[in-house]
Amino acid sequence: MQATRERILNILKEQGEATVKELSETLDLTTVTIRHHLDTLRRESLVAPPTVRHRKAPGRPQHVYSLTDEASEFFPKRYERLIDLMLVEMNALLPPEQVQQMMECIGKRMVDRVAVPDEAGFEERVAIAVDFMEERGYMAHWEKTGDGEYLVHVANCPYESVARLHSEVCHIDLTLLTELLGPTLKEIKRIAGPARHCTYLVEPAVD
Repeated sequence: MQATRERILNILKEQGEATVKELSETLDLTTVTIRHHLDTLRRESLVAPPTVRHRKAPGRPQHVYSLTDEASEFFPKRYERLIDLMLVEMNALLPPEQVQQMMECIGKRMVDRVAVPDEAGFEERVAIAVDFMEERGYMAHWEKTGDGEYLVHVANCPYESVARLHSEVCHIDLTLLTELLGPTLKEIKRIAGPARHCTYLVEPAVD
């Protein structure tokens, strides 16, 4: 990101809001330049439309700018460290089967967000499952083998760094796909292991 716009975002993050004049004085730039950068940041959905700040003393109301909810993703987060600590505590307090059960419950909750038509055929269910994962950053795709089986490939695990320390996290995805595609699903490669991607093998359900 352009350096000036990044500085504007940092100022708004620290101060909560600021006027064009305040940003201009802080960054030693003209108000015209500040407005140009704010317009760009608004188009990128990082800065919200200006709101009115009423003065305590007489004078014209001031228009202030603040960050949008989407801008939160711009700033560094340490979710992986938090999840790591939570799993360490869970494993210290609970037996392994209960920790695994919790991961499976998370996978089942994710399934609740997947819309699968009642009349969907098996291949359509595979496509729906993969599309759902793709939308969440898994970089997933599927293929059909010559034996009529299906392979689901995942090139990016959204919680890879955590899964390398806590393999029980992998039960989330296993449960998600098993709930959608059936109990014949098998994990044959894992990113958190020696492979560079996860691969799942699944056979169509036999009526």
